[in-house]
Amino acid sequence: MFLHPGIIALTLGSVIVLLLVFFASALGIKIIRRWDIKSSSEEQLMLERKTYLVSTLVQYALLFEVVSIFLFIYTAEDIHTLLAGAMCATGSLNANPFGFPALYAKIAVFFTAASWIAVNHLDNKAEDYPLIKMKYKLLLAALVLLITEFILQFLYFLKIEPDVITSCCGVMFSEKGKGIASSLASFPPLPAMILFYSLFAVTTATGAAAYKQQRKPFTYLLSIFTFMFFIFSIAAIISFISLYFYQLPTHHCPFDILQKEYYYIGYPLYAFLFAGSFLGIMAGVVERFKKIPSMNRIIPAAQKRWALYSIIFLTIFTLIASAPIILLPFRLY
Repeated sequence: MFLHPGIIALTLGSVIVLLLVFFASALGIKIIRRWDIKSSSEEQLMLERKTYLVSTLVQYALLFEVVSIFLFIYTAEDIHTLLAGAMCATGSLNANPFGFPALYAKIAVFFTAASWIAVNHLDNKAEDYPLIKMKYKLLLAALVLLITEFILQFLYFLKIEPDVITSCCGVMFSEKGKGIASSLASFPPLPAMILFYSLFAVTTATGAAAYKQQRKPFTYLLSIFTFMFFIFSIAAIISFISLYFYQLPTHHCPFDILQKEYYYIGYPLYAFLFAGSFLGIMAGVVERFKKIPSMNRIIPAAQKRWALYSIIFLTIFTLIASAPIILLPFRLY
């Protein structure tokens, strides 16, 4: 199983990222303890030279982690044909106890890695690097997540046994089953649709307000509503969106839409959801940095861009999700 190209790429990529982040974290500890932008000492000059190179390497390494969540899902989807009883990525991830925890770790790393890249981008725009200590503290937290992700991912791939029968999505996302997945599948579609589109309207309206005025109430509200929309969108995909793609009233799997039969529509669907949600959340997260003198112009400009891109990406996500509801003949009611 380890000879699968996706598994090789994920494993080698994770090892390289871990080595780079571990080295950068060692430098980060020195920076957290000794960094003083006002000093002209030899040690300070050495730290300034090293941090520019290291932060550039770490940025590309974490960019791989941002993309790797989709490679992981693609690999899980691709290997399901090798597993007894698996019909899609659900069966692959259910092949052993480490599959879904590895996916959840990937999601956590996605948001953490993307946050570090965003903070590093802002920090490099200011001449005094005001966020440098904070971003290296964030990198230490990212290192813990990366180690956890690597262990779970490695154990997942290592312990996959093709001969062991795994459960398919019809079992996990059954309306009569037990657990969170079954609860989401049994959530009534009509109330879910009303909540989904209402929350989308509130989120985009808040995003428009944050775009026009980069002030504390609007950016914080955008962050909160975007997070809520992200969580409920996942629930909506299971509750009713997937039903319209499959044109079946009982098929709630959120992974089958990644398959060729559905034109791989799941990849842009999830990509726009994740990207739009992250940007909307970050618009509020960086609000506290405005009080730093060198950031008082950089932050509002970034918030304006992120609010705009968040609205665009979440709108595209909603349009993709709504396309089968509008265009296909299948109706739930």
